[in-house]
Amino acid sequence: MLSLVSTAVIVCGIYTLFYVVRRFNSWWYEPTLKNGKAPLPPGDMGWPLLGNMLSFLRDFKSTNPEAFISSFVSRFNRVGVYKAFMFGNPTILATTPEACRRVLMDDANFIPGWPKSTVKLMGSKSFVGISQEEHKRLRKLTAAPLNGPEALSKYMNWIEERVVSALENWSKMDQIDLLTELRRLTFNIIGYIFIRYDPNAIGALEREYGVLNLGVRAMAINLPGTAFNKALKARRNLKAILQSVIDKRRSGQEKNDDNNGDMLDSLLQVKDENGRFLTDEEIIDLLIMYLNAGHESSAHITMWTVIFLLKHPEIYAKAKAEQENIVKRRIERQRHMRFSELREMHYLRKVLDESLRLVNISPMVFREAVDDVEFNGFTIPKGWKTQVWLRNVHLDPHVYHDPMKFDPERWNNFVPRAGMFIPFGGGSRECPGNELAKMEISVFFHYMLLHYEVERLTPDCQLRYLPHPRPIDNCPVRIRKL
Repeated sequence: MLSLVSTAVIVCGIYTLFYVVRRFNSWWYEPTLKNGKAPLPPGDMGWPLLGNMLSFLRDFKSTNPEAFISSFVSRFNRVGVYKAFMFGNPTILATTPEACRRVLMDDANFIPGWPKSTVKLMGSKSFVGISQEEHKRLRKLTAAPLNGPEALSKYMNWIEERVVSALENWSKMDQIDLLTELRRLTFNIIGYIFIRYDPNAIGALEREYGVLNLGVRAMAINLPGTAFNKALKARRNLKAILQSVIDKRRSGQEKNDDNNGDMLDSLLQVKDENGRFLTDEEIIDLLIMYLNAGHESSAHITMWTVIFLLKHPEIYAKAKAEQENIVKRRIERQRHMRFSELREMHYLRKVLDESLRLVNISPMVFREAVDDVEFNGFTIPKGWKTQVWLRNVHLDPHVYHDPMKFDPERWNNFVPRAGMFIPFGGGSRECPGNELAKMEISVFFHYMLLHYEVERLTPDCQLRYLPHPRPIDNCPVRIRKL
């Protein structure tokens, strides 16, 4: 009898301890809401300190990353917002178009809320770390030099030249790792556009960015050997390189060999309505951010679009026919692409949009509530982080029919409502380089579809989803010139 009582006490003790531990984050972080306030969203705040990160990492290292959000939906219904504990902070997960639109568009109540690791690595003066007012100022100053039609037209010839050269070189090799080579190509392009960096030295710069990118979404644990610690060292190296380039440009030691200038020239010369120029710190943080985002996303989307086209020969044939028709309409003496031809690539744009929807290079973006916000009958508390789950919206069967199917035709006469298609974020903080990225990718596919045949050598390779979705072998292919 005594042993049964002892066993019962032990079992009850273990159950009580388990309950207390599982409820700790809720007790510690959840605010006491005033009478009349809507309740917090339903959810699960995980374990103390770790929160939901273990289940997030488990699901994103599995073959089914959708299981992470699906577990919230199955337990708490499809309410659009859920409470969680992510990257060391109490967090609201926004998972429907309506919730994402509210968070992305409401600048009065939501500011950037990126993890500490991201802000430290991209820089406090980059777009991920500055105030809304400062963001408006920098966005206005950098919009035309980056995404304006005149700037894009100026960059197009350089992009075309590098794409043609890369494809020619790849076709002479027995095989290449497509993602690896695309990273080199896109970094070469973006490095030249922004700082006219020596192509012979670009490899060293690219390697530093590779280390930096691995730490961007890691937990901010600065211990030797961690991804964040290595990334901090890479940032210091990048900062020193970029400062040297700026110093030479300011002193006149380094001048461009043409009259077009680059993005750095524009950043050094631009000033706001008060006559204020950008500081070196602002320029360096902007360059670190732009150079990182400008090559990683373009390389991954290009690789995935190649994979999708190879899986769907009928789609490949339509995309190729469109490029052939563009060439047929050219005048006899035209040997290069014209900027206006990009607007004729209607089917290719649908292919790229479908790739962006299905791949989701970044699964979420980060915001923070600056006041209590009521949404859909729930309160998003002041000071809590808010994750906008792009991946869940793009793969939600309530939003897209048969969402796991690669189907460019779904974009025929379809204009998504705000919050339904957000691969570059949305609102005032939408990715500022999206048009440059789309142009770069379009130029690549123009020449690839017209002049080359691609064979994927390991079509059944397993996938990895962090920090970006990719085949674990970086997609080896064989490229033949037609």
